[in-house]
Parts: sequence; structure tokens; C-alpha cells
Amino acid sequence: MIILILTIFAFIVNFFFGVLRADTRSFSLKWFLYIHIPVFILIPIRLRMDVSNWYIPYFIVISFSGQYLGVLWGRHKKGAYD
Repeated sequence: MIILILTIFAFIVNFFFGVLRADTRSFSLKWFLYIHIPVFILIPIRLRMDVSNWYIPYFIVISFSGQYLGVLWGRHKKGAYD
């Protein structure tokens, strides 16, 4: 159950930052921060909930998916795909 909660939380946090990242120039400071701030949010939560290190690759995939879909959503809302 803890893994499911962390998965949903990690996806939502990264989705939000992906939407923000959609409006920034690639490789700018904001772009860099929008990618890495969720990491610093999720690591202490994972450690506090005592989740094994074996789940790190899984959470990387979930985080990447959230960022990617967030960027797509942000560009869609901005009208970049019209």
C-alpha cells in the first residue's frame, strides 16, 4: 500500500513540475530546477517511509513518466499542438 501511495504522489508531483517545465527554455536554470526539485521532495519521503532501495529504478520510471506527460499536457494547454 505504501508503494502505491508513493507511486501516485511521485507521479503527481512530477506531472505538476512537467507542466511548469513546458513553458521554459531547454537547459535553462528553471528547466533544470523543475526536473530536480521533485527529487529533493521525494527522497526524504521515501526514506521516511522506509521503502527499500530496490524501488529506486521504479520511481525513476514513474518520475520520468510524470515529467513527460506533464510537458505534453502543458504544451497542449498552451496550444503548441493546435
